[in-house]
Amino acid sequence: MIESVPIPGINDFDKTFWKNTTKNLLSIQHCGSCDEPRFPPRHMCPKCQSTNHKWKIVSGDGELWSYVVPRSPLLPYFEKQSPYVVGLIKLNGYSNIRIIGRIMRADNTNEVDINKISIGSKLSVGFNKINTDISIPFWYLES
Repeated sequence: MIESVPIPGINDFDKTFWKNTTKNLLSIQHCGSCDEPRFPPRHMCPKCQSTNHKWKIVSGDGELWSYVVPRSPLLPYFEKQSPYVVGLIKLNGYSNIRIIGRIMRADNTNEVDINKISIGSKLSVGFNKINTDISIPFWYLES
């Protein structure tokens, strides 16, 4: 049974994304040929089928496109934090990109007021340092 935070697997393909998060930077993969953005990272561009790619640092600001408050049964790590909010964030400047992440307070605590969250809420990105290799992006309500 998983008692601590589940750690994402890092492979050669998405290591740049995770390396940037440890520097508190959010990055999005773009096609190296046609510049089409894509997330999650993929080996081939869905637009032109190029296998070339590059990474661009983005602000991480966006708006809440959808959200859920998970209910039991949960993994023990998440059960201890319940209730919490998981959002689908539409990044500013990227109409086709949605990223899933926790909605928390700016100080990285779980005590967000669920009643203040609504579709369209303006959000900014923060980072929760798990270990030396992993910082998980989260989003918080802009003041």
